[in-house]
Amino acid sequence: MAPKTSSGPGRAQRKGTSTKGRTTARSGGVGRYTAPEQSGKYTPPVPRNVRKSPRWFGLLVLALLLAGVLLILLNYLSVLPGSVSAWYLVGGLVVIFVGFVLATRYR
Repeated sequence: MAPKTSSGPGRAQRKGTSTKGRTTARSGGVGRYTAPEQSGKYTPPVPRNVRKSPRWFGLLVLALLLAGVLLILLNYLSVLPGSVSAWYLVGGLVVIFVGFVLATRYR
């Protein structure tokens, strides 16, 4: 025997549903493309001459990276005053870290 389907007038409805059509208007949908300029969601690209870093910025990044490596190297060669110190190592690592942070900002 085939299972009974209740699609007639005696069909039980779930609470909060109706048999009528859609009550709210469709928003968007398939095939309804709206250009980003019209919807207000478009941000124009920044011109290249505005995004360019000054020449000294790249030199500063390189100088910081080299200074950090040199500080650590001179610390372990016992050339710096106060013999081998952990503070020279920390200072060198901080200088290298600042160089890396600035390198991420370079354009």
